[in-house]
Amino acid sequence: MLKKTLLIFALLSPFLGFAQIKNLEYKAMLDSLYSHTVPLISVDSLKHLKNIYVLDTRETKEFEVSHLKNALNVGYIWFDMRTIYNIPKDGTVVLYCSVGYRSEKIGEKLLNNGYQHVYNLYGSIFEWVNQGNPVYKSNGIQTSEIHTYDKKWAKWLKKGTKVD
Repeated sequence: MLKKTLLIFALLSPFLGFAQIKNLEYKAMLDSLYSHTVPLISVDSLKHLKNIYVLDTRETKEFEVSHLKNALNVGYIWFDMRTIYNIPKDGTVVLYCSVGYRSEKIGEKLLNNGYQHVYNLYGSIFEWVNQGNPVYKSNGIQTSEIHTYDKKWAKWLKKGTKVD
């Protein structure tokens, strides 16, 4: 049932507009940045999912500043399918990065390698934090710090403490 609900949501998501993103300029940038090759999932929908695999596609230095709880850091530049060998191909996988571009590219690789239920977090960790959700350091302690990737992208992070 969960997989059917996710599939229906993923199919309808381009039409729903992910209304929870209040910054229309950010939303327009995201919609133009994505190739829309990987189904999107909203922050709100992610918060209600259980039994999923959350993959952080940012580089290690970004992940060490903060990440979503229980996320597995798989990187982007040196991503290797062997790092996810234990994730079943029929498991639900949600990917994120700073804004969603890198996670979409890794999502394409997963789909091309037979993973069936792959989703890109719309707005990624920036939107997760902008909506007031927690992030954690590697030691499990909650933090307000977010790695901003670079100054160009930092402007989209409206909450939290910016780290570059």
